[in-house]
Amino acid sequence: MNMKRAPLILWILASCTVADTSSDLLDRMPPDVPESWLPIIGEYASGSDTVSVLEEDESLVLLFWGGARFPLSASSDGDFETDSNAVVEMVADASGRAEILLVDGQAFSRLSLGAEDGGTFRITPIRAPEELLIEALAASPPEEEGDFRPADLAELVALDSTILLDIRYATRNNFMGEIFYSEPRAFLQRPAAEALVRAHHWLGERGYGLLIHDGYRPWYVTKMFWDATPEELRVFVANPANGSRHNRGCAVDLTLYDLETGTPVTMTGGYDEMSPRS
Repeated sequence: MNMKRAPLILWILASCTVADTSSDLLDRMPPDVPESWLPIIGEYASGSDTVSVLEEDESLVLLFWGGARFPLSASSDGDFETDSNAVVEMVADASGRAEILLVDGQAFSRLSLGAEDGGTFRITPIRAPEELLIEALAASPPEEEGDFRPADLAELVALDSTILLDIRYATRNNFMGEIFYSEPRAFLQRPAAEALVRAHHWLGERGYGLLIHDGYRPWYVTKMFWDATPEELRVFVANPANGSRHNRGCAVDLTLYDLETGTPVTMTGGYDEMSPRS
């Protein structure tokens, strides 16, 4: 797996207004993650304890679920150690990828989240999607009061045809395995859409483009997501009682693609993945 790092561009689209963050953007592309790190990078668990091994600022880092993080360095015997002298040993499978991580003797097993193997994270809906669809279409979004921007949804590919689409909710390749949209299209409120196009052009100068998974999302779909998701995973989905930025056309799900090859850039986790690293 050729895992690359790419600049992370964060847009805060509060009320669909966009700040000028050009001075904060990277002027260079970071190097590829060293091949020797790839077998150990991943998510591991021991009971309720979770640790991640990830690349951060061109360093290998051990991250605990509580937030503690320790740089990892290779030791002379082929294992790893932290700056606090904790020993991190890797028990590999036949392919050389770590399946068990021993952190000072405590065994953490690799979590299978789908992304590493090209799969998609899935939940088991707690209610039948067909039933949820009927209920959601019959329900009404929350009423809001205030001075709101007029609705002006712009289709992203109409603004720039080099923006690529992989609209997961128009396929079964999503966390519920259901089709929610009749067409694979993406829209945003115009100021947000225009900001996204500017970011796409900036990335293009550095060899990358934007690949869109979702933009504006009808409220009834948000309600279906919430009602289908187990309680312990609802932190990853929006509460329909409040609505979401997607419902307002002010949020976008995206990743990067390589302009030269047209292939998506490998990220730390997968789309729709509900895990501590997400």
